[in-house]
Amino acid sequence: MSTTTTATTTTDSVPKNYLEALQRDGFVVVRSLLSPSEVATLRDAATEITLMTRNAKWPYLRSVPKQFPPWPNTPPPSSEGGIWGVQHLMHPEMPYRDKFIKTYFSPKILGVAEELLGISGSDCSKEEKLVMELFNLLVAPENKAFELRWHRDDIQETVTPERELELLQQKSPEGKQSHAQYNLALCPDASLIVVPGSHRRVRTEIERAADPYEAVLPNQLVVKLEPGDAVFYDSNILHRGIYQPKVEGGEETRLTLHGSLGLKDNSKADNKVRATAVLQHGIGFWIDREDASLGAGERAEKMRTNLISLGRGENVGYSLEG
Repeated sequence: MSTTTTATTTTDSVPKNYLEALQRDGFVVVRSLLSPSEVATLRDAATEITLMTRNAKWPYLRSVPKQFPPWPNTPPPSSEGGIWGVQHLMHPEMPYRDKFIKTYFSPKILGVAEELLGISGSDCSKEEKLVMELFNLLVAPENKAFELRWHRDDIQETVTPERELELLQQKSPEGKQSHAQYNLALCPDASLIVVPGSHRRVRTEIERAADPYEAVLPNQLVVKLEPGDAVFYDSNILHRGIYQPKVEGGEETRLTLHGSLGLKDNSKADNKVRATAVLQHGIGFWIDREDASLGAGERAEKMRTNLISLGRGENVGYSLEG
């Protein structure tokens, strides 16, 4: 069994072809996607809303020790770890909403997403191809470490190898993704661990037999991000997260924006592939509110309309449990 390795990509060695790297490895690191001033502005806002959520003044959260939705609306005590995420950064009632909306719809992020999804801005001139999806914040738990088990975001660990391969091919036909998912760091972040290339194959015998929280899998890689860096990754790469705790009342040590953008598909059947993954977080219950207009231009509103078309999400179910 190999030892853990780390990502060593530097700004100068970022692949020019993001899609090629994503298809080969299952992830691609984009250095300095945000400027230092953009990072500072967002870090201040993220710190404020994290404190607000820890103090039970924002009900949409991710709570320790629960890994997947649904989560409660009240944070656990800090002695039990508290929260590890803040949900719905573009909600009409979210403070600093405008700053998060500006980032989510920034040409820099949309440009990377368009390449990864195989479209261009000109493709959207007549019909918007992108779908607004999720924008959340991942934070450090308090007082105790928190780990996610090895998983793929949209495939249960209990499926047979035959079914696993079928689902991988179904969700990324001919290697094409239906969405672009990313982590965008506002503080140094080394929480994401991936197994490169695992997004296109079934798990090996070692991976299937491993403990759900196995410390080291063969060829695993820790993705190291500096403030302003982003990692875009295939949501069905084999991955997990290890979140080191912060001291209660101390400075926030992890503030990572976690977003996704979808690719519109006019096939109703194919639309359902993403519906569960997106709507399970509850975004469908507020995105069509009159006060949910984004104020970010015509394109953003078209992307919001594409999301509304997926439905509200009643009884949509959940991708994973735990």
